[in-house]
Amino acid sequence: MSGMRAYVAVTAAYWAFMLSDGALRMLVLLHFNTLGFSPVQLAWLFLLYEVAGIVTNLTAGWIAARFGLASTLYGGLALQIAALLALAQLDPGWSIPASVAFVMAVQGASGVAKDLAKMSSKSAVKLLAPKGDGALFHWVAVLTGSKNAVKGAGFFLGAALLALAGFAPALWGMAAILAAILAGVVLLMPAGLPAGRKDAKFSSVWSRDRRINQLSLARMFLFGARDVWFVVGIPVYFEAALTHGTDGQSSAFFLIGGFMALWIIGYGAVQAYAPRLLRAKSRPEAEIVTTASHWAGYLTPLPFALAICALIAGEPAAWLTITLVLGLLAFGFVFAVNSSVHSYLILAFAGAERVTMDVGFYYMANAGGRLLGTLLSGVSYQIGGLPLCLATAGALAAASWVSVRRLRA
Repeated sequence: MSGMRAYVAVTAAYWAFMLSDGALRMLVLLHFNTLGFSPVQLAWLFLLYEVAGIVTNLTAGWIAARFGLASTLYGGLALQIAALLALAQLDPGWSIPASVAFVMAVQGASGVAKDLAKMSSKSAVKLLAPKGDGALFHWVAVLTGSKNAVKGAGFFLGAALLALAGFAPALWGMAAILAAILAGVVLLMPAGLPAGRKDAKFSSVWSRDRRINQLSLARMFLFGARDVWFVVGIPVYFEAALTHGTDGQSSAFFLIGGFMALWIIGYGAVQAYAPRLLRAKSRPEAEIVTTASHWAGYLTPLPFALAICALIAGEPAAWLTITLVLGLLAFGFVFAVNSSVHSYLILAFAGAERVTMDVGFYYMANAGGRLLGTLLSGVSYQIGGLPLCLATAGALAAASWVSVRRLRA
């Protein structure tokens, strides 16, 4: 019973964090796009966020093993509050280089916070999930799927707050709510999460399991394939297309935020449903590895097809916008199944005695993929527009497929 209460408390804290994380990303992207930042400058705003994620995931597993999972969870929430408060101090009178440097630094702190919270929550599932056929996959899918649904709501929340309240007031309000949630979690968290071990060595963070290394590589390319269009390319394209057809930027903000929210919420719902879709309860681990290879192959053609459509259209057009919405929703469905299977496999492969370090190593690769995708998103869009942005996503999806296939060797 205490294990279930701990799982609920961890999940609630993670939901609160991801709501603020999604809202903050949309706030920053849309606010600085309206200030005239180029696609590459917008990508720079998120680069340190992703770099910080790589470093954090590499060390967070050891920190949790040394000082306990609860400490990393609380630390992530507290650091996110500090990042929101710091970003609210941004002065509109600063030069673009000064603004970029400041926001990069704050986003770096937010990246550290996000990955502390993520590693803590995902590791807790391995330790708290009941034993039994399919139980681990089910609990992982529930946590991951619900998290992404909440983050999707955060995308819409961020766009709505920017349109209705403005940049700084939105940040202050989010910080206040997150602080109240942190206080409640600290007071109500039951026993159930493991305390630290003084004998945990930092050198142990590097995985020596070939399966974990190969899965981590596949994860890096998978999330690169998403973020190469998700971070800059599609939001900037949609704003250009929608601003011409609406009464103002506020309407465009709601539409863009609504689509991004719908995509993330749908992605989360599919993740949660994936165990039933794949009939995971009655299938051995080896079959799920084979299934992961098949679904990685299904993902690769989708962004290439959308890139061809964008190349044919040339400029923003109504038919292309509709095609992109439908195509990216299909991409989201297949991507979500891939992501859910990966999230199960890393916990299935990880040993209970070093779960935080294996999960940390895996999510370091995840952050590396987001960094790669974020950088390529701005660069590819600025060089070749939406067609090159989507074609790059296809190339990264193909690399993920090749990596997953090697798990079967």
